[in-house]
Amino acid sequence: MKKFSIGIGRRDITPDIGGQLFGYGGRTLSKGVNDNLRATAVFFTDGATAALLISVEVCLIKNALADAVRKAVAEATGVDAQNVILAATHTHSGPNTAGMVGWGDYDETYCGKIFFPRIVEAAREAVRAPQPAVMGVGTVRSETGVNRRQIERDGRVVLGQNPWGVCDSTMTVLSFAAPDGKPLLNLAHYGAHPTSAFLHPFVSRDWPGVMLDILERETGAPAAFLQGTSGDTGPRIANNQTIGGDAYVREVGSLAGLDAMRAFRGIKTRLATSVKIVSGELALPLRERIPLQEAREKLARAKAGGRDEDYYGRVVKSYDETRGQECPRHLKLPQTLLALGDVVFVPFPFETFSEISLRLRAYSPFQHTLCVTDANGSNGYLPTQGEWARGGYEVEVARTEGVWPWVDDLDTQIIQGNLKLLETLKCTA
Repeated sequence: MKKFSIGIGRRDITPDIGGQLFGYGGRTLSKGVNDNLRATAVFFTDGATAALLISVEVCLIKNALADAVRKAVAEATGVDAQNVILAATHTHSGPNTAGMVGWGDYDETYCGKIFFPRIVEAAREAVRAPQPAVMGVGTVRSETGVNRRQIERDGRVVLGQNPWGVCDSTMTVLSFAAPDGKPLLNLAHYGAHPTSAFLHPFVSRDWPGVMLDILERETGAPAAFLQGTSGDTGPRIANNQTIGGDAYVREVGSLAGLDAMRAFRGIKTRLATSVKIVSGELALPLRERIPLQEAREKLARAKAGGRDEDYYGRVVKSYDETRGQECPRHLKLPQTLLALGDVVFVPFPFETFSEISLRLRAYSPFQHTLCVTDANGSNGYLPTQGEWARGGYEVEVARTEGVWPWVDDLDTQIIQGNLKLLETLKCTA
């Protein structure tokens, strides 16, 4: 095994006050900054393989923007673009880096002035002077999150709390230190929406920020957050997510911080490890789009400026654009997995439901399989097959994400595709 080393780079990516906030309709402009946002780049190398894992404290990153950032990072650092994982923490109190119906396109001024260049600077710093390192892994059960697909008496699914719903409760902390024991970095992984600030009109990292501050204070090393499968999971707060604010951010973040420290203190050994990468392509099957006449009729009845008008408008337009052409049967999604010894990162450019993480981990050949949601782009929600039938907010958003809709068993298709890559990667690890 070659010498395992890591490098760390960090830049402030806080937007200007008065800029557009992304995450809730009806609360668009920031009135201040609760805590600064950061981009943290981590460079991993064992002398043979190099990779960058970049955590950015924003909600979502548009596919085209994520691709452009990864390409720019590759050009600036020499690390292959497919070996760059760009992961959003999913705070709902950050700038618009995604674009969506109701918000318009992403904030080009912010992205051009702050977001794009500072991520590249952080990555450049990370690769400049990597240090020999050893890695340890700690896991605990955390009650920070709870399934948020509340089922009403009449069977409707609303955003709230569902105490019997699926939730991935495993919190993982990866701790990196110099061979002499000096702390270098901690990575915390857990799945729950950072929405405890709710409509609070201030820029914030939300609860993960409080957790990271505790980790940094208690361990003496910088810390970054990787969002797990949070598509159907919210923060566990007493008010059932009907109000929010800084007090709730601190409440949830403190709970998460205590759990992260339990995981950290449970680490018994730290060892040098290997860096392995596998890349491939997931062919995700698509259903046929709705008939043109149906799309026209529904477009005529759709509310102006809403998601339905946008969706049915795109369907109608697609019939003109594809006349005489063969329609797509699959979405081809590039995929790269990064393994550090027996820890593997599986990026998902979706807001992924918790069951997917649990199923993938159960069949993965790696001891620690960390699904990283909102990574390398954004393609909306990824519900499990059983939840399509229940409907609800996440399912309705997923149904209107693309002109050619997802198949109902997309979760199984993605799990199977990733398991093949995991098995290939394990053979080389």
